[in-house]
Amino acid sequence: MATTNLSYYDKATIPNAKPFRFGIVVSEWNPEITKNLEKGAIETLIDCGATKDNIINWEVPGSFELVYGCKKMILSQQVDAVIAIGNVIQGETKHFDFVCDGVTQGIIDLNLKYDVPVIFCVLTDNTKQQSIDRSGGKLGNKGIECAVAAVKMAAINTIDRNNDSIGF
Repeated sequence: MATTNLSYYDKATIPNAKPFRFGIVVSEWNPEITKNLEKGAIETLIDCGATKDNIINWEVPGSFELVYGCKKMILSQQVDAVIAIGNVIQGETKHFDFVCDGVTQGIIDLNLKYDVPVIFCVLTDNTKQQSIDRSGGKLGNKGIECAVAAVKMAAINTIDRNNDSIGF
């Protein structure tokens, strides 16, 4: 369980996002949660220097479809990082476990197969209230935290291309 505000970040510790192109793939399921996460991510990317023109947004039907959407974005949009945004809330069946496990493993596989970081911004909570608390509620917004991770990972990825340090 999160014990700190997910929305806090220190811009002095984050590279400038201006040179990077970001993808955001958002699940349409639980839109009251995922749209807040998306909003937090976009606002943070812009606050860190990204331009609106360098942020590409796609929607997919549910969290399970995030993996395919992220793969297609990597292959077709020349992005430096992708944020996968979804929300799965525990129900009465094992469906929760299968979706959470599948999405987690799928995003791991994308990170291993492609040279583009995919950031896991999928809330997997026991209750809707927990999801609300983490998507702009009392614990902040996980979308903000994931946008910061996307900027840092995009910068790390330039080390290989430039054969130098990331400078932050």
